[in-house]
Amino acid sequence: MKTDNSSEIFPIVTEDGKVIGSASRYECHSGTKLLHPVVHLHIFNNEGNLFLQKRPKWKDIQPGKWDTAVGGHVDFGESVEEALLRETFEEVGIHATNYRFIKKYVFESAIERELVNVFTTINESPQPSDELDGGRFWTQKEILENLNCDVFTPNFEKEYIMLFSENDINNILMQ
Repeated sequence: MKTDNSSEIFPIVTEDGKVIGSASRYECHSGTKLLHPVVHLHIFNNEGNLFLQKRPKWKDIQPGKWDTAVGGHVDFGESVEEALLRETFEEVGIHATNYRFIKKYVFESAIERELVNVFTTINESPQPSDELDGGRFWTQKEILENLNCDVFTPNFEKEYIMLFSENDINNILMQ
C-alpha cells in the first residue's frame, strides 16, 4: 500500500513566507505546529463548476475526503511556483500556465500549521492521477449542500467559504 514519505523535507517559514529552516513531513505533521508552505489550485470549468479531488485512503491527513483539485507541499529548496507546477502535473496531469494567485493565509489544525498559497485557473480537462482516488467537477449548489457533512476536508471548507461566493466565481471566469 502507498504511504506518504515521512522523511520528505519541507521548508519551515515565517507567516510572510521567509524560509527559516527545514523539517521532515513527520515533524511537520506530528503536532509541532512548524509552519510549512503548501500550494492549492482551484480548477474551474467554463460553467463555474469546481473540480475536486478525492483523497486516497492511504494519505496521512484527511484520507477519503474531497479536497481542493491540487494541493501539495512545497519541497525544501523549491519555490511556491515550482511546487504549483509540479503538483498540478502530478495530481491532475495538466501544465498550469494560466493560473492566478488569490491569497496566502495560515491554516492550523490539531496537528499542523500550513502557509497556504491559493491559486485558481480555468481548465476543462483535469485527469486525476493514480496519486488520487478520482475527481470530478462539483456545482456550487452541490458544494453548499455538502458543507459540514464530513464530505470535504476542513481546510477545503474553510477556504471555500473564505474565498468563493457566486459573484467571486463569475469574476474568476471572466479573467
